[in-house]
Amino acid sequence: MGPALDHGSLALIAYESGSSEVRQTVIAGNWKMHMSCAETRSFAASFRPLIANLPDDRQIVLAPPFTAIPTLCRHLEGAGVAIAAQNVHWEDQGAYTGMVSAPMLVEHGVSHAIVGHSEPRKYFSESDEQINLRARNAQRHGLIPILCVGESLDQREAQETERVIHRQIEQGLDGVDPLQLIVAYEPIWAIGTGKTCPAEEANRVCGLIRRWVGQEDLVVQYGGSVNPATIDGLMAQEQIDGVLVGGASLDPISFARIVNYQAPVPA
Repeated sequence: MGPALDHGSLALIAYESGSSEVRQTVIAGNWKMHMSCAETRSFAASFRPLIANLPDDRQIVLAPPFTAIPTLCRHLEGAGVAIAAQNVHWEDQGAYTGMVSAPMLVEHGVSHAIVGHSEPRKYFSESDEQINLRARNAQRHGLIPILCVGESLDQREAQETERVIHRQIEQGLDGVDPLQLIVAYEPIWAIGTGKTCPAEEANRVCGLIRRWVGQEDLVVQYGGSVNPATIDGLMAQEQIDGVLVGGASLDPISFARIVNYQAPVPA
């Protein structure tokens, strides 16, 4: 692992551009509390042939509910799709009813874990400290955290977007290796609302996140009502390395269009 980030130091790290490596494009789908095992099998059967000729410059990640993880792993084996958990606990075991640990996920072939999504933050009052502990423990077991950050509509209208996201980054990445991490910028006001943050604004915020972390090779996604109609424009942005897709990832044809987005032609 690379060097961890010290608490409070993110804003002081110099941002260096001109990295010689191209950041990986990661297209992730979060199924949330949808899809039974039977529905998962049907999805995999339809989706698999649609990604047979996927360009090798991008990676697909799917996050099914915990119950469908083994089914999805089995039916997409060899298809080049990584499997993510929708959350992970900060302890390996213990009296935490309803929780799932990193070793349990690794045992089933999971390689990524979403942490800090706005819904657990909202409905279960997850704090930045808890999210940081989840990310740390995920990395200890070889999982790549997909750490979500984003502002509410009230915060955006109060012009607090940068302050809120900087705090989430600073606290969420304390002691976390930025080279084994994906950050997903998901403006809360654009999740499940049908509203999409303008591509240029999403690009600006993703660039700020990369600058604050101080790691040019950090993969930064955009999430928030991503669909087949918006994907090409989003992926034409220089600072956006992929997307975290919600509802549109439940339909194999829709999600296949997203992962097979049309890359911009270099000028």
